Amino acid sequence: MDNVGGITSASSLSSAGDAASYPSILHNYPLFSAILAFAIAQSTKIFTTRCKEGRWDAKQLIASGGMPSSHSATVTALAISVGLQDGFGGSIFATAAIFACIVMHDAFGVRLHAGKQAEVLNQIVYELPPEHPLAETRPLRELLGHTPLQVIAGGLLGFLTATIAYTIRIAGIHT
Repeated sequence: MDNVGGITSASSLSSAGDAASYPSILHNYPLFSAILAFAIAQSTKIFTTRCKEGRWDAKQLIASGGMPSSHSATVTALAISVGLQDGFGGSIFATAAIFACIVMHDAFGVRLHAGKQAEVLNQIVYELPPEHPLAETRPLRELLGHTPLQVIAGGLLGFLTATIAYTIRIAGIHT
């Protein structure tokens, strides 16, 4: 196998025997944990909308904003999974952790304020006289970001998802 500096060349993966020794994407624990955390967070939004607004809203499965933050759940699960699998002292965990911090900060910072600005702009458009050229403008999406509580809840969900998936994975390896 051609392995130089920890990088395996494409030519060494060309034979069927070498390719079969690598785990499939279905066994990629960090990817699985991140996708699972995202799915749980998005599904949970249906129930939080039901409790808050008294109605079922299936659109929450693909909506941004709301409780909990699926962005936060996803990147936290990814970072924790990488740390548990490869160690918390490595550069891969550092990269995942910084990525998670940026995404989470953006969720309750820039995106939250953009949503508030959209709300103000929509109110201005609603108050325009009917003959104004912008009176028929389609409203901007207002629910773009998250409150700090929604981001924290998403982060906790991601942490729990990654640690539970890791525990199940380790139990499966040892049985």
